[in-house]
Amino acid sequence: MEDSTGSNPQSPGFTEKLKSWLSWSWTYVCFLWFGMVLIMLYVLWSPLKLQETLTSGELRQMLIFEWWYFRKYGTSFIEQVSVSHLRPLLGGVESSSTTGLFSSVNGDAEPRPSVSECKVWRNPLNLFRGAEYNRYTWVTGKEPLTYYDMNLSAQDHQTFFTGDTQQLRPEDAVMQKAWRERNPQARIRAAYQAIEINHQCAAAYVLLAEEEATTITEAERLFKKALIILLCSEIFSLCNTAGKDINLLVYIKRRLAMCARKLGRIKEAVKMMRDLMKEFPLLGMLNIHENLLEALLELQAYADVQAVLAKYDDISLPKSATICYTSALLKARAVSDKFSPEAASRRGLSTAEMNAVEAIHRAVEFNPHVPKYLLEMKSLILPPEHILKRGDSEAVAYAFFHLQHWKRAEGALNLLHCTWEGTFRIIPYPLEKGHLFYPYPGCTETADRELLPSFHEVSVYPKKELPFFILFTAGLCSFTAMLAMLTHQFPELMGVFAKAFFSTLFAPLGFFADKMESFMPSSFWHQLTRI
Repeated sequence: MEDSTGSNPQSPGFTEKLKSWLSWSWTYVCFLWFGMVLIMLYVLWSPLKLQETLTSGELRQMLIFEWWYFRKYGTSFIEQVSVSHLRPLLGGVESSSTTGLFSSVNGDAEPRPSVSECKVWRNPLNLFRGAEYNRYTWVTGKEPLTYYDMNLSAQDHQTFFTGDTQQLRPEDAVMQKAWRERNPQARIRAAYQAIEINHQCAAAYVLLAEEEATTITEAERLFKKALIILLCSEIFSLCNTAGKDINLLVYIKRRLAMCARKLGRIKEAVKMMRDLMKEFPLLGMLNIHENLLEALLELQAYADVQAVLAKYDDISLPKSATICYTSALLKARAVSDKFSPEAASRRGLSTAEMNAVEAIHRAVEFNPHVPKYLLEMKSLILPPEHILKRGDSEAVAYAFFHLQHWKRAEGALNLLHCTWEGTFRIIPYPLEKGHLFYPYPGCTETADRELLPSFHEVSVYPKKELPFFILFTAGLCSFTAMLAMLTHQFPELMGVFAKAFFSTLFAPLGFFADKMESFMPSSFWHQLTRI
């Protein structure tokens, strides 16, 4: 649940706020100064004969420098500056590539999606609407789910639970309309209508367990009733390969395992998840192994966690924040209890510490938004029902469930705090390149703003702003160059201006010195100089 900024002990202090305000104000001052310089150049273009100067000397020097830079680095200096600094500042995005997105550089590449084709995944650990999401709304008055997110869930339910539209039963037609209803009460009424048509409508009980049940215990009871109906159904027993019944069965068993996990019966939940993965091995796209990893971490069964990672952290399989950060947690846990930045800087990193740091760098490169949530530098919210891999939505979903596991490993968060920012020195810039993964996609910000509620500040990577030092240096150089040009062209006028400026600047100091002389004896300064 989101905490207020004032209650967070690690919220930015006065120094950080002042620094951010100075950086923000200096950005607009630099733009204003740049505009003034352009106006002055336009006004003084003819009197200073700038056209002749540029066409004769400076232009020739610029061409020579551009030729030398191209011969040495193989690229244009102007193009490099534009790509590295101007385009991020102006909000440009990286050019799309045909290489893969979620596989490793050395592995089999998957086609990288364009900005409009970012794949949205069902959150494996999504909460229950009635028992958890609605409770948050009752307490805070805020809606944790966006309409876009709920609409995606409705499409999932229609596809998985109702099957082919040409073979719809009457209750299935009602349930298809129920999933599309925007009002929760309308969805619940439609579910009861489907039960009136057929008391053996398992999909209706699923909707009631998700939407109407106000506790996990009540949701579990309704899911068990739906499971019994489904297993005893004559349709299912005669044709156990029906796609919609198989999907509904897997969904119910998975939600029952999650209910057991939430109610503290973790070993039972682990067994249910393992049985489900063995019974339906081809449904890997549902990412049931991520539910299993979280439950095993709660049991502190780290050997079993490592065994699951060995199977799913494969170079040819799509990655996720759960896979990458769980691998980093296991390696960090082996060295974090004795890790000290001072000792590591003196003696260097051991092999185990180097492996842990590399695993953290790998995880941060995959999803750079997660560390701020794990280190509680940014407030958490309830995770959405859908996530975008490598996006802020995935970071929220991962940290919401796994923050406790990082806290349980002594020193793991300290190691993460000391090493995670080093990732950005490794990743090549601009972001057309990657280090361990393919370049960070530019479509995540738009999709995350659709998935996450409006009261949440979406994390954006990379930051489209220049550092304060670069802005300060650029402004200082422009100011110095303009003063030099004006002094060269108008020495007398600039001399008068300089005398007036410094006399005004030192006027308060002279006034203070006169007041001091009026209060002090006349021989005081003489005696002071002799001492």
